Amino acid sequence: MEKIISLFKRNYEIDKLVRDEIVPGAEWVIAGEGIATRKYDGTCCLVRDGKLYKRYDAKKGKTPPEGFEPAQDPDPVTGHWPGWLPVGYGPEDRWFREGWENSRIGLSNGLTIPDGTYELIGPKVQGNPEGHVNHKLTPHGADVLDAPRDFEGIKAFLADRDIEGIVWHHPDGRMVKIKKKDFGLKRALNRSLFL
Repeated sequence: MEKIISLFKRNYEIDKLVRDEIVPGAEWVIAGEGIATRKYDGTCCLVRDGKLYKRYDAKKGKTPPEGFEPAQDPDPVTGHWPGWLPVGYGPEDRWFREGWENSRIGLSNGLTIPDGTYELIGPKVQGNPEGHVNHKLTPHGADVLDAPRDFEGIKAFLADRDIEGIVWHHPDGRMVKIKKKDFGLKRALNRSLFL
């Protein structure tokens, strides 16, 4: 999965917040194309051919570990080079394995998780901002939102919801994102736990 572009340009030199100016390549969102979905705050993973992979970013010229599969070429400006690593049996991959097993429970297709990208969320991932008591894989693009498509509308929409952000999915595969924190907004501190 390639790095997803942001909807609005950022004030890197001032406060790192977004401003009401569209990033080139994201104009289709404002034009009403694509579907808005909930962005979860966890860690990205991939299911392919019945195997689980975790996202790995070989930043700033760092040599990726053995088994690394690039998702795109290294970014010449930021140095980010995202790709995939197979989830192994070591302690560093424990929560991925637990999320995999928890997500297989109750599937009607013989316990096979469909190919695609997912967000691993749960109590030991990113401080658990999603408030889950168990680790699980949440499919990207599964939770459709009726979100506005203008700067002030999106800011107000995110201010009223305890979610990380929005990802728009275009039918041709392009994606664009915006996060609550891009506007300087914070998530709630008291989240109710659910399964």
